[in-house]
Parts: sequence; structure tokens; C-alpha cells
Amino acid sequence: MSQLLFSNIELTRSFFIKHVDGIQEDLANIQPGGFNNNILWHIGHVLTTTESLVFGFPKKSSHLPANYMELFARGTKPADWQGDVPAISVLSSQLKEQLTRLKEIPADKLNVKLKEPFLGQGTFGELVNFALFHENLHLGHIQAMKRVIEGAKVK
Repeated sequence: MSQLLFSNIELTRSFFIKHVDGIQEDLANIQPGGFNNNILWHIGHVLTTTESLVFGFPKKSSHLPANYMELFARGTKPADWQGDVPAISVLSSQLKEQLTRLKEIPADKLNVKLKEPFLGQGTFGELVNFALFHENLHLGHIQAMKRVIEGAKVK
């Protein structure tokens, strides 16, 4: 079962990065009507949420800047951003580095029970799987937003 999860980590993140690398910076900062955030926020949110769920950011992981929680945590939005906001290229590089760390998780850690269920997940492996589900959900948002933005530019 752990091999299937690690294969899914590679598939999901590689697909996500491929889409991220194909987005132009100016397009990523547009917030189309009907959406609460922009594409850049979704990319940073996936990175930050995965780091939080899997590696305990910001208390147990220092792989991302501390201000990422203020920029990309649930409930944040680009309209409130202050200070330095990373470029897509920076986020993409961090997504790749995070993928390397995700693939280095020891298989036996996946069966470790959480002290209390979190988001309905009872083991660390289930939490990792939830992070992948979350990533795919946001990839759908990114793809939809990109279509809306590109459609608006054509008109």
C-alpha cells in the first residue's frame, strides 16, 4: 500500500508542477470574477498546506518562509497581501524540493496513528493522502481560473 501512495505522490505533484510551470506570472496574479483568490494563491496554498500537514510547518519545519502562512493559509487572500510575495518560479522550485522530501518519508511512518484524528484522518499516511486530494482539488481551481482568464483575454 505504501508504494501506491508514493507513486501517487510522484504522479500528483509532477502533474501539478507541470501545470504551474506553464503559467505566466501576469496571468497568475489575475483574480477573475467569481473566484476568491488568484492562481498564485492556489499554488502557494498547496505548498504551504502540504508543508503544514505533512511536515508540521511552521513549528516543526523551516523549509518555507514564515510569512507563507500569512499569504497562503486557509482564509487568506491576495487583497490582504503585504510585503514580499514569491514569484511562480520560486514556488515551483519549492514544490520540487518538497516533492523530494515527500518521497523520503519512511514507509513505516505512514502507519503511525495520529494522537487525534485530524480532518477525519487517523494515520499519518491517511493525512498524506488527504494532502494529495487537497492538491488535486486546487489544481482543478487553477485550471478553471486559467480558462476563464484566457477566455476573457481573447474577447
